[in-house]
Amino acid sequence: MKRLSLLLFFVPTVLCAQTFTVVKDNAHGEIENQCITGTCWSFATVSFLESEIIRKGHEAVDLSEMFNARYIYSKKADSYVRFQGKQQFGPGGLSHDVLQVIDEVGMVPESAYSGFVDGATTYNHNELDSQLEMIVKGAVEKGAKEGYMWKKELEAALDAGIGPLPIAFEYKGKKYTPASFRDEMKIYSNEYVCLTSFTHHPFDKAFVLEVPDNWSKKAYLNVPLDDLKAIVDNAIINGFTVAWDADVSEDTFDARKGVAYMGKLQDETAVTQASRQLGFDTYATTDDHLMHITGIAKDEKGNSYYMAKNSWGSAIGQKGYIYASAPYFLAKTICIVVSREALPAEIKKRLGL
Repeated sequence: MKRLSLLLFFVPTVLCAQTFTVVKDNAHGEIENQCITGTCWSFATVSFLESEIIRKGHEAVDLSEMFNARYIYSKKADSYVRFQGKQQFGPGGLSHDVLQVIDEVGMVPESAYSGFVDGATTYNHNELDSQLEMIVKGAVEKGAKEGYMWKKELEAALDAGIGPLPIAFEYKGKKYTPASFRDEMKIYSNEYVCLTSFTHHPFDKAFVLEVPDNWSKKAYLNVPLDDLKAIVDNAIINGFTVAWDADVSEDTFDARKGVAYMGKLQDETAVTQASRQLGFDTYATTDDHLMHITGIAKDEKGNSYYMAKNSWGSAIGQKGYIYASAPYFLAKTICIVVSREALPAEIKKRLGL
């Protein structure tokens, strides 16, 4: 995922001011700011899980984003070295990385692990990312002769840059471990499904999505494009939300105005399965940024937009939101994560979920 500092300096196509009417907006937490980090994958997925906690009947919780980042940095570094440097290493990731953290260690509230060190109140991982990259590349170059000393160096850098992971903590007068807090919130990875829509693999089967940030080589269920949209629409209308990975490189993704659209096209039929595939195959559609779809709105002409909760602070976009047109979603979605319960019954049955 690209950093915020890189994403905000393109010049978007001029778009007249629009008025939106909210059709449905499901419960969610506050707008957050990932600052100068490549951790949108954690911010978006954590926001999604915060909505899930509310939907399940719990009191709203501000979860830690950096807990996931800290844990996954270590896993990613180990994978990079084991593959002898033949895969991407960097701060980016995907929603399933957060689900992996939940499975393996659990989750914690922000109060237990902020990721701020030395009195900082904003994030800037530029120096840390450079340091970590130097360590893992050095490990590959030195090879087995140097043993595993690089791991100690990496963990020390992470502890200094983000902080040691908590083993236990107290939240609202009760003691927890990350695993017991996960169990208290009843958030389990097997309740969620990762979905995409491309024709270079068969539909209704899972495949390893070929994007650089899929470092762990997790599989996604492949569904037709109409089904992908039907799943998101059904989810939102029925009180669920969606973690959304999308391309944001288009000039018509206007971060400052908080609108994303496909040129002058507002007709969903203008985006086809074939045109979407061509965009992916030619790198016109790339894995850029994750956000959290919480609702649906309409503009003054009745066109539908997905309300994507962003992680660039409330001063950017529509009070922190990006309103993405339905054609933009169809053309530029890389993948989504949603509760299995949110799928329409006929699709869920067909996929064997």
